[in-house]
Amino acid sequence: MVKTNFEKTISSYIGRLLREHFGRGPGNVVCSVSGPYVVIQFSNFLSPMEQSLMDSDQTVYVEKTRDLMMETLTKEITAYVELNTEGRVAEFYYDWNLTERTGMMIVVLSSSDKEHPLPQIDDYKNSGALIKDIVQITSTVQKPPEEIYSIMQNPRTLLIIRKGILILLEKELIRLGFHETLRITKRNLEKRFLFEYKERFEEHLDADVKDIFVDWDFDGDKSFILLHLKPSQKDL
Repeated sequence: MVKTNFEKTISSYIGRLLREHFGRGPGNVVCSVSGPYVVIQFSNFLSPMEQSLMDSDQTVYVEKTRDLMMETLTKEITAYVELNTEGRVAEFYYDWNLTERTGMMIVVLSSSDKEHPLPQIDDYKNSGALIKDIVQITSTVQKPPEEIYSIMQNPRTLLIIRKGILILLEKELIRLGFHETLRITKRNLEKRFLFEYKERFEEHLDADVKDIFVDWDFDGDKSFILLHLKPSQKDL
């Protein structure tokens, strides 16, 4: 897949930014854009200090530190993306897989980038079956989403967007300011269920699911799930 100048610029910037703030940058950064969605995925990203904390069963402190750091980085990345596009950043999502040393960021622009057309919604084989499984997981962990749809951004990246999923207890925790605690709790709980469905996802998509990420916009009651895929050779 040929990368545009914008995608190359963002990939380079994110790699440099993470290196400056964490002391060690990712081994590889890939940016892909479609419509309003700027998706950044990276690998081999874990500092020696973070590894030491994880080896001591202190993973939660790594999550808290990264979440705190992202409060600053989100503003910097937002400003940089807006400087290099005609759109405004409307939403920002991120997540990590600390065990696999991977991560992702999703920047949602206020309008689509003309150079990167948006794929059709739910336009891939067995999309209905996969969405049904996501609804089942969401219903178990929270409640059925009021709206759900998916976008196969490219053969390796599937985005699933859910709206209207927060229950009253979660909304009250948000109102009381427990955003960080709720985010870490939901991240661990929901990803555990998502990974339990991994084989079903692979069967639906005829592809290996290499990674699963999830994040929320609590104020907007919205969530993104990202499935990082390794498609079968015939689909490449």
